[in-house]
Amino acid sequence: MAKTNENFALFLDFDGTLVDIVERPDAVAVDPALPKVLTDLQNRLGGALAIISGRPIAFLDGHFVPHAFDIAGLHGLEQRIAGRLSMCDPDEHPALREMVERLSTIVADKEGVLIEDKGCSVAIHWRLAPHEKDFALATARAAVEALGADYRVQHGKAVAEILPSAAGKGKVIERFLHEAPYKGRRPIFIGDDLTDENGFKTVNAHGGLSVRIGGGETIAKMRLGTPADLRRCLSAWATEGSLPFNEDDC
Repeated sequence: MAKTNENFALFLDFDGTLVDIVERPDAVAVDPALPKVLTDLQNRLGGALAIISGRPIAFLDGHFVPHAFDIAGLHGLEQRIAGRLSMCDPDEHPALREMVERLSTIVADKEGVLIEDKGCSVAIHWRLAPHEKDFALATARAAVEALGADYRVQHGKAVAEILPSAAGKGKVIERFLHEAPYKGRRPIFIGDDLTDENGFKTVNAHGGLSVRIGGGETIAKMRLGTPADLRRCLSAWATEGSLPFNEDDC
């Protein structure tokens, strides 16, 4: 493990990073030891720890009760920094709300294709029906074409999410880096998916450290094998106070 006294700001994806990927998005489970590890590490970092996820903040908070970490949900459409909460109002996206209803009808006879309504975005999952990948992707593309330039498709692991074009993990990390206690610190972002690549890009541009969990093409500077490997690293960092990534291996 590399010893360092450098001032870091830590940004962590949720699914596939802090927790294992599961077949159904509502079946995710948080390791019981994780909230305390994150709290201890947050204290070591002077508060500069945030979760950056495509999930809604309400969903994430429900898995970390009673802890309320700094957080960005829905790829940055929602955020909380130092207790200041900024939420996305689904009523401001009437065309998207109509599209959610249409998508539910379109996939109704496709067993294993799931619609996850997040309020200000909607995801089409096909992990339970891998043979329906082409159908799901085509459905997402058609939906975005109908919605117009204000929306885009965000691809992930067996999921295509339709969300406002302004959303993106890189953009929200940039916003955090202009706020205390993140401002002036060297960023670290850890993620596992295509949705995290623009976050890696932002962190790399700031001279930070990007870490991808698992395989796949990436611009991240480092890799770890699994979420369990990451949880062990974070626990060691929280306990020992030393950065658990060897940058010489980047």
